[in-house]
Amino acid sequence: MQSIIVEDKAYIRKGLLNLLELIETDVRVVGECESVKEAVIVANACKPELIFLDINLTDGDAFEFLEQTKHLEFKVIFITAYEEFALKALKMGAVDYLLKPVDVEELKIALDKVKQLTVTEQKQKISVAKNVWQNQGDKLILSLQDSFQVVDLNELMYCESDKGYTTFYCNDGKKHLVSKTLKEFEERLTNANFTRPHQSFMVNLKFIDKYDKSGVIHLKNGKKIPVSSRKKEQFVTAFLNRNSN
Repeated sequence: MQSIIVEDKAYIRKGLLNLLELIETDVRVVGECESVKEAVIVANACKPELIFLDINLTDGDAFEFLEQTKHLEFKVIFITAYEEFALKALKMGAVDYLLKPVDVEELKIALDKVKQLTVTEQKQKISVAKNVWQNQGDKLILSLQDSFQVVDLNELMYCESDKGYTTFYCNDGKKHLVSKTLKEFEERLTNANFTRPHQSFMVNLKFIDKYDKSGVIHLKNGKKIPVSSRKKEQFVTAFLNRNSN
């Protein structure tokens, strides 16, 4: 079973390699990666049957990698530290995972479990874990350049997109920049009481102070957000429904 290890810490990769050498297994590691970008390239080139996949990588998370390689057929064993959101997602998705530092007996169990599932069955389980990971109630997890930021959607005022990047502006004055388009967050935010009055903005309806019929939203912090003519009717409906409840 050809495998690759996707983990941003070299000592974890080395430790996992050493453990695989200690146990009787048909797993053969043919590549090592430390980022989403690198892992996508290697996976497409090697077409592995199994991937040991860290949740938090240098430039994103495991689910971003899986989205970019969904055309490939491989099984996954996740690697994670004692990190609340990741662990909850994996447990609820009933997905095979290893906790850092990796234990040899847990590795054996994970290998046995993953071999019993078909790729299709495991993809279905991973889909459940992904939904839990990305939809933590009223929390949103943002993949920043050097960390994962948990944002309370009740305190998120608005988002602004520009040239493939999106900035999240919070009520406490903090802002977070991610290298994703607003479109990738639209469904999640719409379900959390946000509206998209303009191609470049999504706004939390609870932070709107007033709306000028000329096409300008005034937020409670003084920020002004334009409403495009194409989205005006949709926005007004959402705004009035929110304030009539």
